Amino acid sequence: MSEINKNAQGDGGTAVSREVSDFVHNLTAEQRMLVILKKQLYDGRWESMLDDLRNRLEGKPYIFRLASRIQDDIERIEKMSAFEKENNVDLADFVDLS
Repeated sequence: MSEINKNAQGDGGTAVSREVSDFVHNLTAEQRMLVILKKQLYDGRWESMLDDLRNRLEGKPYIFRLASRIQDDIERIEKMSAFEKENNVDLADFVDLS
């Protein structure tokens, strides 16, 4: 699961940038898991996952229980979400989701 999806294309079908490749290569196991969960459980939406985690912190109903600490996951998600916006990519397109 540590390899970048070699066939992934950036927006508009262009080859993945070095910045995206480096970012994906340096994702931690926890970050990779969050990318996979975002794609598989939250329809590719960071906002839905963040809402779920924040609801859990506040004692409200939540959808999914993550094993790691919630605040750490929120920080990881915010970092990856910002990277996606800055580079106009979806990290799930570059991470092996199996």
